[in-house]
Amino acid sequence: MPNDLRENEQVVRLAPPSDGALRFIGRIRTDWPTRADCPRQGRTDGPDCRIEVDPVWQDALDGLEAYDTIEVLYWLDQSRRDLTRQSPRSDGRTVGTFALRSPVRPNPIGTSLVRLLRIKDGVLHVRGLDCVDGTPLLDLKPDRCAFTPKAPEQPGDRQTA
Repeated sequence: MPNDLRENEQVVRLAPPSDGALRFIGRIRTDWPTRADCPRQGRTDGPDCRIEVDPVWQDALDGLEAYDTIEVLYWLDQSRRDLTRQSPRSDGRTVGTFALRSPVRPNPIGTSLVRLLRIKDGVLHVRGLDCVDGTPLLDLKPDRCAFTPKAPEQPGDRQTA
């Protein structure tokens, strides 16, 4: 594998992964100590939160500051994992787990699109999170809409009036 690196790429020494294993790459710091305190959905005008990236992964942040919006993936470590149907508090109906954005999931991976305010010393300052303080961080990605260039216009794309 060392020969498949491109110029300026960098690797860290890691233990071999096992099937389906995840690596936490940091912790999320919010104002909410319990699930009951968390907002139902994050808001980009909400409070400042911090994403603390472990030192071994901090070089991976290079270039992320170019984006206003990033996607944060995190492990909802306090969620139960055994419900196939759920009844949301808001309306009393019961639906399948996969039809909800509930944190109760077989694999409780949370996602949030957040507004990136700044990055300093391996800490991202963001707005838009909705998780408990200390939540394990799984990954960070640029907002896919900002990252993916628009496709070139094709004949017939424009309609004339």
